[in-house]
Amino acid sequence: QVQLVESGGGLVQAGDSLRLSCAASGLTLNNYAVAWFRQAPGKGREFVAIIWNGGSTSYEYSVKGRFTVSRDDAKNMGYLQMTSLSPNDTAVYYCAVQNAGSPWRASEYDYWGQGTQVAVDS
Repeated sequence: QVQLVESGGGLVQAGDSLRLSCAASGLTLNNYAVAWFRQAPGKGREFVAIIWNGGSTSYEYSVKGRFTVSRDDAKNMGYLQMTSLSPNDTAVYYCAVQNAGSPWRASEYDYWGQGTQVAVDS
């Protein structure tokens, strides 16, 4: 059974940093791209960042330069380091993996975690 479990969310102040983790089990992570999405209240699920199994990355424009996506295939883990957080970053953050497909479309991901809440107070 495949599971993705996110952790590391919480309530922080504007300007603070957080590191989200995604623990994968039931699959070999180095066969997949690892992505992060987020969903703010009343909004759709939004692409945040992706790291492919070759190490290439891509970011949504508003987080570029502030967020860093990484992976440790030996540990079957994905990470999202978030810095200079603002209230606009408040959302539930999800990790997801895909073997192939468009990285921007949530529907083309194979597995999802349950999400971790990030709240940024001004």
